[in-house]
Amino acid sequence: MHEGSDAQFDARAFRHALGQFATGVAVVTASTADGVVVGMTMSSFNSVSLDPPLVLFSVARNAYSLPAMRAAKGFGINILAQHQQDLSNRFARALEDKWHAVEHHRGVHDAPLITGAIAHFECEPYARHDGGDHEIFLARVLRFSAPHEGDPLIFFRGRYHALASGESARN
Repeated sequence: MHEGSDAQFDARAFRHALGQFATGVAVVTASTADGVVVGMTMSSFNSVSLDPPLVLFSVARNAYSLPAMRAAKGFGINILAQHQQDLSNRFARALEDKWHAVEHHRGVHDAPLITGAIAHFECEPYARHDGGDHEIFLARVLRFSAPHEGDPLIFFRGRYHALASGESARN
């Protein structure tokens, strides 16, 4: 058992333990005031409240896109389908041309909504909170849709998995 005191806290073991919790994968997007689009893969997406309709996601403080996310007037949260593993990998990297050949349309506040995602949430900023080495964003959902049926992209123990079988996805 690993204790949580700062003097002996094993960050690698903590990350491994957190990896035991399976999550879906989302790409959170925004458009800057000068029209530049940003997007980040994350598994730190959760529902918070039905009234008002709130969701949250967190962004690492050292993320290149953090300033754009802080300044955004709106967010697009794209829940990826199992066949979109390549998009998850693409948007997980920093400073690449992430949007090359990615089909999308613009939603509320010009936030990109990725074609083929199994759900979209169009949001506006609600609050931000300190989350240690991350910043926690609360967002109010203005519109949502689930345009495509299909299985979600699942991340578990550091790898992608298929929901039905629990085996690694082969995309």
